[in-house]
Amino acid sequence: MSKLEIRPIKAGDKKWILSLLKDRWGSDVIITRGKIHHANQLSGFVAIFDNKKAGLVTYQIVNNECEIVTLDSLVKGKGIGNNLIERIITLAKEKECKRVWLITTNDNTDALRFYQKKRFALSALYPNAIEQSRKIKPEIPRVGADGIPIRDEIELEIKLS
Repeated sequence: MSKLEIRPIKAGDKKWILSLLKDRWGSDVIITRGKIHHANQLSGFVAIFDNKKAGLVTYQIVNNECEIVTLDSLVKGKGIGNNLIERIITLAKEKECKRVWLITTNDNTDALRFYQKKRFALSALYPNAIEQSRKIKPEIPRVGADGIPIRDEIELEIKLS
């Protein structure tokens, strides 16, 4: 029987996290709403599946709001993303956050579908925001999933209070 564990990031995870971020995000720099995050320095949780690191979520709490900065599941169909999201929601409630929110891009239809199934609602659209982000992080591709041009940031949220 497969076993899934969600645990806080440990100091020994840092090299793996940096490698994962570079592989999946192009670098450890993540830009949301014009803010630069060094995701390898954020708090987060690691998913361990069958004794292997299989997922990561990073977050930041500011002004009683919990922003999910990155979410990666390395094994599909095993509930890793779902469990990481539920752990963040639990934490946000414990910290008395008003909401959990995140930014994704217009091309990321898989993420839009996933988050809405997890009770997130679309809360804002930032047209052409990625042009500003490219000035900071030029490695952001022009075209993303399914050949869709990457242009806009989309904010999703779950209100907790």
